[in-house]
Amino acid sequence: MVTATLPAADVHPPSPSPWLSAWRRLTASRVTVAAMCPLALLVLACVFADGIAPYDPNAQDLELKATPGSAAHWMGTDPLGRDLATRILHGGRVSLLVGVLATGVAVVIGVGYGLVAGLAGSRTDAAMMRVVDILYAFPFMTFVIILTVVFGRQFWLLFLAIGAVEWLTMARVVRGQVLALRNQEFVTAARAYGARGWHVLIRHMLPNVAGPVIVYASLTVPGVMLLEATLSFLGLGIQPPDASWGVLIRDGADNMETSPWMLFFPALFFSATLLALNIIGDALRDALDPKSFQEPD
Repeated sequence: MVTATLPAADVHPPSPSPWLSAWRRLTASRVTVAAMCPLALLVLACVFADGIAPYDPNAQDLELKATPGSAAHWMGTDPLGRDLATRILHGGRVSLLVGVLATGVAVVIGVGYGLVAGLAGSRTDAAMMRVVDILYAFPFMTFVIILTVVFGRQFWLLFLAIGAVEWLTMARVVRGQVLALRNQEFVTAARAYGARGWHVLIRHMLPNVAGPVIVYASLTVPGVMLLEATLSFLGLGIQPPDASWGVLIRDGADNMETSPWMLFFPALFFSATLLALNIIGDALRDALDPKSFQEPD
């Protein structure tokens, strides 16, 4: 008796989630990994600067003054005898904190504003976008100076002022995504089942705009850090004795001829951080867009 052997059914492993696939594409690039690892170490060093740095960032040694690198002070000291390496770590914590917090403010305001404008449509959308255009035309420096005069030079005011300007582009990005999605079948089906506006926004629109928001936010952080450094360089940002990379670069520029290490090391850390953040931001853009991904050689 001959028994027929049926072919085994093809068993396909479950496909990974879109976020897991994006992570795999992100880490497939050696350049991106090479940027992520040093950046992660630098962020950890800045966060735990109190336990890592060998000196108090504001401790002065007027007899030591500005000296180049030595065994006791690897990156030298400033004219007040303060250890430069310690101030770089503490200043990096301030710069990174401003970048993250200001970007968070921009994301919260911009995403909410863009979602409402895009889904509302018609006259409401037009009016909300005209407000954005008006705010775009308002000089940012004038806005910061007005806030400084009214509220004083407070740390929280800095990231609030930057975030209150950076949200404008975020709102436009989110609005454009919502306009492209609001007539899709899944949105029409949700409305047909009786879903209200807020339900459509939170359950259907927000998850679909998360990718562009993450990409833009990752590219906003270095821009915000550069803006904070510019404000601090002009004397409108972080105030002494507190330090940020912008403050340290300004001090280094003032003493560049006699103490070049005061400019070199803060500028090196700042430039390397901005470069790493921009590389990661570009990689995130490609990772969250499978069409633009190419297999590595």
